[in-house]
Amino acid sequence: MSRFLNRVWLYLRHVDYLLFALVAAVSVYSLVLLKSVSRATTANYFTTQLFAIALGFVGAWFLTLIDYHTLGNFWYLVAGFSIFLMLYTMVFGISIVNEGGVNAKAWISIGGKTFQSSELVKIAFMLTFSKHLDVLCSRGMQDRFSMVLLLFVHALIPMGLCHLQGDDGAAVIFFFMFLCMSWAAGIRKRYFLWLFLAAVVAIPILWQFVLSDYQKARFTAVYNLDDPVVSRGDGYQQYQARISIGSGQFGGRGLFQGPRVENNSVTFQQSDFIFSVAGEELGFVGCLLILALLFFLMVRVLHTSLKSKDILGRCICAGFFGLIASQTVFNIGMCLALLPVMGVTLPFFSGGGSSAMCLYLGYGLVQNVFRHHKDVSGLNLRRL
Repeated sequence: MSRFLNRVWLYLRHVDYLLFALVAAVSVYSLVLLKSVSRATTANYFTTQLFAIALGFVGAWFLTLIDYHTLGNFWYLVAGFSIFLMLYTMVFGISIVNEGGVNAKAWISIGGKTFQSSELVKIAFMLTFSKHLDVLCSRGMQDRFSMVLLLFVHALIPMGLCHLQGDDGAAVIFFFMFLCMSWAAGIRKRYFLWLFLAAVVAIPILWQFVLSDYQKARFTAVYNLDDPVVSRGDGYQQYQARISIGSGQFGGRGLFQGPRVENNSVTFQQSDFIFSVAGEELGFVGCLLILALLFFLMVRVLHTSLKSKDILGRCICAGFFGLIASQTVFNIGMCLALLPVMGVTLPFFSGGGSSAMCLYLGYGLVQNVFRHHKDVSGLNLRRL
């Protein structure tokens, strides 16, 4: 018994309590907002989110028990499973088609519930791409153009599969994770400049040959929301979200008292537009609290990245930072009608079991890096 208690104490001594407190705080805040949203529908988003959080924390705890170096050694299994999962989703997944032109097959059914495969692959990418960077840096090959090009090819695989699924929002998030992790690994800055120039050149090509008509309409709608035709059509969600956020003014209309929340005025307010719920019911103060919590969470993740003793741990944390930062910017940007609708959730806040659960797995990897920034014994597995 004493041996078991000693191991528990050793584990608790090396947990980042501040990071845990921040994640717990955003979890509680999310549940409160989703409890309010549940007034507008028969669906119980609160219960779904609570189950996802509990399952995610269990998965996060398990990931902290295995040294992240050991996890990195099994990169090929993680990569193989990720590709299989994405391809399986493309063939057997659930399609979402609507009159606006959306045609995506990015979800699979598990036990009667939908699961978005790209959410799990984002966490897998944190591990596989970090391992790729770690190997290059350990061999001193990170400055070779051919090796950097292979890094981009690595990132293009999940990005391309997301595009084929019709989920370009997820593809954009993978791109920003790739940027953050490559920067953290010390890839030469000139490659980022070349990539930026290539992206500028590619914009007209993407507009002409890659983006669908409904995606183009979302870009143009952002700047024409005052047009009644647009506000009732392609810009409907953003127009309604802007009204909800503005109606809350400084202090909000009161928790569980927002009439627009109760009437479900903003479609998908439980997921992509959860920020509008906080804006209406808790006002500027509630929105500022969301931003503050996510900001300090990102700062803490970067702190862990800097404390990491190696490239692998540093890049894992940088990947999680890139995931949270990009989704936060794009989600809040589209809620405020500053950016087009992309189908990107607000990290930890948006309802949706797959998004929430997988984010906690990413949190578990960051805790893993924190625990091992000094020599800490952990569970090791032999490679196959």
